[in-house]
Amino acid sequence: MASLNKVMLIAALGKDPEVRYTSSGTAVASLSVATTEKTKNSSGEWEDRTEWHRVVFWARQAEIAGEYLSKGKSVYIEGRLQTREYEKDGIKRYTTEIVGEKLQMLSPKGDRNNSNTDGSTSNNSGGNKSGASDKFEDQDIPF
Repeated sequence: MASLNKVMLIAALGKDPEVRYTSSGTAVASLSVATTEKTKNSSGEWEDRTEWHRVVFWARQAEIAGEYLSKGKSVYIEGRLQTREYEKDGIKRYTTEIVGEKLQMLSPKGDRNNSNTDGSTSNNSGGNKSGASDKFEDQDIPF
């Protein structure tokens, strides 16, 4: 039986990437990104519905994320879902995150360097395609 585990997002960063290094020197970047869609509520009025996603990039892509991305920037991310188990205060916990495989910056060219992770320059200057606001407050981030 065939299977597919694929995630594709156009999202806005909720905070600056957190880059750290493993004991062997491999870079790991953690991102918090938001996607927003407009939906009608029961009274027929439009509302924004924001979904938060955790994304992890490894190696060179992690270094690029840390160097070029910042809070409010728009990005295109491809990856796969991964659930992992950890223990905190003696309690088993689980978290599901996106393991990033492709990263493309979408913010306008005037915003820092706008390049793909393969080193080529992006021609997309359309700004935030997700509909998510470019302004986030720290209290808006659920984790």
